[in-house]
Amino acid sequence: MMRKFIWLILALCFTPFTLAEQHLGPSLGMQKRVVHIAADYNYPPYEFVDEDGTPTGYTVELSYAIAEVMGFDIELTMTDWQSAYTGLLDGTFDALQNIAYSDERAQTIIFSSPHSIVNQSLFARKDGPHVNDIKEAAGYEVIVQNASIMHEYLQRNVPDAIIIPAATHSAALRLLASGKHDFALTANSPSLYLSKEMGLSNLEPIARPVAGQRLSYGALPANEDLIALFSEGLAILKNTGRQQAIYDKWFGTLEQSKVPWKKLGQYAFYTILALLFILGGIMIWNRMLRKEVERRSLQIKAQQEQLIQADKMASLGVLVSGVAHEINNPTGLLMLNLPILRGAWEDALPYLDEIEQENPGIMLGGLPYQRLKAEIPYLLDEMQHSTDRIRNIVNDLKDFAREQPDALSQEVDLNQVVETSIRLVDKSIRSATDHFNVHMDLRQPRIMGNPQRIEQVIINLVLNACDAIEHPSATLAISTTLSADQKEVFVVVEDEGCGIEQEALARLTEPFFTTKRDHGGTGLGLSVSAGIVKAHQGRLSFSSTLGKGTVAVASFPIAP
Repeated sequence: MMRKFIWLILALCFTPFTLAEQHLGPSLGMQKRVVHIAADYNYPPYEFVDEDGTPTGYTVELSYAIAEVMGFDIELTMTDWQSAYTGLLDGTFDALQNIAYSDERAQTIIFSSPHSIVNQSLFARKDGPHVNDIKEAAGYEVIVQNASIMHEYLQRNVPDAIIIPAATHSAALRLLASGKHDFALTANSPSLYLSKEMGLSNLEPIARPVAGQRLSYGALPANEDLIALFSEGLAILKNTGRQQAIYDKWFGTLEQSKVPWKKLGQYAFYTILALLFILGGIMIWNRMLRKEVERRSLQIKAQQEQLIQADKMASLGVLVSGVAHEINNPTGLLMLNLPILRGAWEDALPYLDEIEQENPGIMLGGLPYQRLKAEIPYLLDEMQHSTDRIRNIVNDLKDFAREQPDALSQEVDLNQVVETSIRLVDKSIRSATDHFNVHMDLRQPRIMGNPQRIEQVIINLVLNACDAIEHPSATLAISTTLSADQKEVFVVVEDEGCGIEQEALARLTEPFFTTKRDHGGTGLGLSVSAGIVKAHQGRLSFSSTLGKGTVAVASFPIAP
């Protein structure tokens, strides 16, 4: 009896510790799982080895973030893509972190949910052969990364192409730039990144991009639990916003030139040092000026106003640069994806036509198919035009934030520029007035300048005139004419709108000054326009009578 009692006490003592070990697991001293991952050492900005020999890039940071949230460690091996892919298949590595999905690969590899979509483009030398579609590359020598998804794509879809394998994207681009072979079929972002890094200015993307490839984590079926961990970790990072933060870090400034931060830091240091000396000199000078306050008071006041204005403009430059940077990111994605959407729609049309023949009157998106077929090209054109307008606005903001002289090397037919501008704003003109007049000087005046920039000025003046017109019966007129001495040409935009108060007339070209703040005006249009006209050695002037209308005149020197 005593022996049974002792065994019962011992069982009760040790049971809690056994249950705790089963539930706490790693918290009681179990080592973390180590996952061996392979990556391409030369696939920026996704994954690459930096100048210090350290693995870095978007996918590298993403892998470490997933390992952190899911509670395991990773051992990263940076090698060429063929070795990485072969190592996955023979079990050397547990996973690949940047593998594109295909039906053939899915027969032997399981994939996580995608973490990126990369588009592939056909790159060519600017002075070399060009094609309009990848299908036309048959018979040409096409460089691809060995064992990559594009290697498989060419073998499957363009079997007559002469495939030239290369170990890395940089090797492929370097071969093409040196004059060897005809094309390189590589990923957009890495190719643009590497072209800028290596200074390969003689290369350009041609033809329509190949359909986007989904990049995921890949592993053999034996490691299915590992793929589940990566998929769950990706979902957590996406929902917490951390994946987007990592993406913005590596792709947010891809279209901009690489900035030499170290040199800028040195320049900033010397600039601040010089400013400190200047500030000290100003303080000494001010003490001397106290004895002559009455005589120099006006001069001191003028200097103070200049300093205040300079400070405002410096702050404005920081603001504009920040806004332009933030807008560039989504605009770049729109410009990249719209051609893909257009191509997908065009490719789908034959199949939809066949379905519509079998099922007349089918509906897509709540609209009849035939109507949708007619309207989608116009919708895509409007989206592309709107994206271009956003890009132009961003470029104007950048031009405003930093002074950059326009290229004035072209001889411009001013009549032709006015006609083009009118076509672009035809809808706004027709909505504003029923009385629109155009008069072009038959002598066809020509100036030296940049036609796109002059076109921007004319569009701004016309749109402002349309906004000022309050009734369709009012008249809007545009004309070009030579001066009496034939040394200048004038572009005149005249409207019978509401007019402008005399107090506001002198401030029209000031940055961010607008009389249309309540209607969404920003005050940048006329400011940018005045800068463009000034860069062309011209003048922009206004005259107005309240309630009767406004006349805007842009004058330019005649081309020699």
